Order: sequence, then structure tokens, then C-alpha cells
Amino acid sequence: MENSILILLQLLLAHVITDFVIQPTKWVKHKRRNKSKSKFLYLHALIAGILTLIFLMRIEYWYVALFISFTHFFTDLWKLQFSRDTLKIFISDQVLHLFAIVLAWLWITSNFQNIIPYLSELISSETVMAILIGYLVIIFPAGFLIGKATMRWQNEVEDDLKRNSLDAAGRYIGIFERILVLTFILTLNFSAIGFLIAAKSILRFSDKSETGARKQTEYVLIGTLMSFTITILVGFLVRQVAF
Repeated sequence: MENSILILLQLLLAHVITDFVIQPTKWVKHKRRNKSKSKFLYLHALIAGILTLIFLMRIEYWYVALFISFTHFFTDLWKLQFSRDTLKIFISDQVLHLFAIVLAWLWITSNFQNIIPYLSELISSETVMAILIGYLVIIFPAGFLIGKATMRWQNEVEDDLKRNSLDAAGRYIGIFERILVLTFILTLNFSAIGFLIAAKSILRFSDKSETGARKQTEYVLIGTLMSFTITILVGFLVRQVAF
């Protein structure tokens, strides 16, 4: 198992260095401008294969390096067909790269036959199910619940929020803070929750010069406290079931 994980880490390291460490911005711009005619597209794919072979440290895995180089080329070529490199395109590109890496890893370690048993074990695990449900609950239902509960005050601060806040910023801040709080609870890092509250208070309530800032502050505070309360309750419930 240790050797199997090491191989996966070596493949991932080769990918990270290829895509993010040694690829200059000049190459990226040239590939986007020239697409399949860009010499850097071919060079980039070649480097992906070479680094894979170097990190695997076994010449007999040349076919794995060739597979990584081949899939890297066509994945990047697919990405270049889009006019803009949006977040969705970037994530899709990286998912395809990771899928190719996992396939190569499964082939090297002969673990294809273990996929179904492993997934079955995950699905039948109370710990995994409890943690998964916990995160889904605090990301989705909790957000809807807080939105409904604070609806009576939304009209009072709506104009101030539109003028002084990024679009939907509060929603995403709430999601990430609940993820962090649940993670802290599951890992027994309760003191970090206090640090998170303090950090958010400094960032969100530092500017009170605007008229109506008090209402906006109270509105955000109500949402924050509800968010933390729900997440803490879910966290302790998940710990009770999972651990």
C-alpha cells in the first residue's frame, strides 16, 4: 500500500511541476493564441511525460510516461478551444488530467479490480456516510435555512449590501466558514473556531462610516451566529455517529 501511494504521489508531483511550476506565462499565451500550431503545446506535453518517467524512476514505465504525455496534450488542446479560461474550464481541465493520472496509477499498481470493493466499503461505512452527510447539510440545507430565517431583514439592508458588498459574497463566505467550522469540530480544533470568528469580525465590521452600517452589521451578525450554531450542532452530531 505504501509503495502504491508513493507512485500516486510521484505522478501528482510530475503533474503539478509541469502545469504550475515550470510553465511560463509566455507559453500559456502562445498556446492560447496559436492553439494546435503552438510549439509550446507539444513541448509542454513532452515535459509532462519526461517528468513522469523521471519521478517514477523506472525505465520500464515508459508507456505510462507516453500515456501521460498523450492525454496531457489532448486535454490541453481541448481546453484551448474555449475563448476564455474560466474557473469551470480550469477545473474541468484539471479533473481530466487527474483522471488520466489515476488511470495510470491503477494500471501500474494493478488495482482496477479493487475499485468496486473499495467503493462498496466507503458506501457501507458509517463514518464516511456521517461525515459526507454532515458537509452536505452545512453547505446546502443550512444555507437555505439561514436565508429563510433572515428574510425579514433582507429588505432593510438589501440596498446597502448591493452597494458595499460583492455579488453573492456573503453566501460563499458563509459556505466556507461552515466548512471550516465543521472541519475544526471533527478534528477537535475548537480554539480555531474562536480565531475564525475574530478574523471575520475584523474584516466584516471594520467600516461603520456608512449610514445604515449598524443594520448591515446586525444582519451579518445574525446570519453568522445562526451559521455557527447550526454547524456546531451538526458537527457534534456527526462526531457522535462517526467516532
